[in-house]
Amino acid sequence: MNHYETVFILTPVLSDAQMKEAVEKFKGVLTSNGAEIVNEENWGLRKLAYPIQKKTTGFYTLIEFDGEPTIVNQIETAFRRDEKVLRFLTFHLDKFAAEYAVKRRNKKAAAKEEAPAEEVKQEEVVEETNA
Repeated sequence: MNHYETVFILTPVLSDAQMKEAVEKFKGVLTSNGAEIVNEENWGLRKLAYPIQKKTTGFYTLIEFDGEPTIVNQIETAFRRDEKVLRFLTFHLDKFAAEYAVKRRNKKAAAKEEAPAEEVKQEEVVEETNA
């Protein structure tokens, strides 16, 4: 099995529910064809580098998955058939890129765990100054 990443941009006129529904649809295409989803990141609404179909923003989503090489054609066909998708890119990760992806995920997880602790420290400082 190969390790892949796919990033796709959905049109900004979608509601949050429609955007999540589209992401679930593509995840369903992957899992129904035997792929294992390793990581999913919703990057949110971001500005595009240049207008695409007269739109200047889009919902970015990254999905990392393990699967056979034939799965790439199937997911890209699903992207092409869906009018909600502005752009997409799927690529195979070599061993170095896969290691980097794991490090990046671990770093993000550690940052999320530390963030609540920092908020508590800031609240303690505010309480001490008020006392």
